[in-house]
Amino acid sequence: MIKIHVSDAALISAYIQGEDKAFETLVKRSKSKVFTSIYLIVKDRYVAEDLLQETYIKAIDVIRSGRYNEEGKFLPWVARIAHNLAIDYFRKEKRYPTIVLEDGSKVFNSFDFAEDSAEDLQMKSDQIAHVREMIKKLPEEQREVLVLRHYEELSFQEIAEQTGVSINTALGRMRYALINLRKMIEKQESAYDAKLYPK
Repeated sequence: MIKIHVSDAALISAYIQGEDKAFETLVKRSKSKVFTSIYLIVKDRYVAEDLLQETYIKAIDVIRSGRYNEEGKFLPWVARIAHNLAIDYFRKEKRYPTIVLEDGSKVFNSFDFAEDSAEDLQMKSDQIAHVREMIKKLPEEQREVLVLRHYEELSFQEIAEQTGVSINTALGRMRYALINLRKMIEKQESAYDAKLYPK
């Protein structure tokens, strides 16, 4: 049995020599801090759990390939891998913009996440996923303008140039995209209400 007082360096040596339990001990020691460092960046429990798994898979790859040379400082090393993965994920996802519908109401803005409870975070994460699904259902021309405007933050002049249409056409497509999103949201809400309050 591996005792808890064994140094990280000794555990890594044992793992290299085929003692799988040694790595399990390293994971138990570091998991909570590593998870927290990821969660603070991505602010989504499920994403953080995925990235935690990925962190340890990466760590195993490095150790098994003989490239680990951190002189036994396992936690800061594995935390650095986790941090880099979380930052990469965050960059890929970019920030979620606020989409303002034609009636002035806002669809979402995930930058309010920091102070929310776990339940709120999950609800907002679900909401973002729903909005993404709805955006995918828009006609291609409308979807393109909405994504360029809200996600790529292009001006309507830039959108017009990029898509080869007039500014008025780009504005029209944006307007219809927002109207269609609003219809989909209302349809979803009425379906939800019918489930909660059946007649």
